[in-house]
Amino acid sequence: MQTIGNVLWLVLAGFWLAIGYLLAGLLAFVLIVTIPFGIASFRLAGFVIWPFGRTTTWRRDAGIWSVIGNIVWIILLGWELALLHVVAGALLMITIIGIPFGVACWKMIPLSLVPLGREIVPISSATNDPYGIPA
Repeated sequence: MQTIGNVLWLVLAGFWLAIGYLLAGLLAFVLIVTIPFGIASFRLAGFVIWPFGRTTTWRRDAGIWSVIGNIVWIILLGWELALLHVVAGALLMITIIGIPFGVACWKMIPLSLVPLGREIVPISSATNDPYGIPA
């Protein structure tokens, strides 16, 4: 079922969202200072193109630089990518089959706004605790 969901997601929204992240990453690579943003954008493109079966968790070793980087990210690239998710989610909500994909698209908005300090992991190895402490 997970593979079917990923294939449908890829066709309906994943490919176009991934192109947006790839363009944002290329734009970030233009300036040397923003290369970490480009790396984060490419990482998110891989997640956005095939999201089901994976999730994001907060990295415990992410420090103050992640917070500062996320603020700069929101100003430079994050709000555009979040807007892309809002529009794609709204378009997916038009059909009955697209409603779960629209909800999934809207769940990615916080990730598009605050990507630094997170890592993409399989759902089986994720914990529910935001600090990464297993139950």
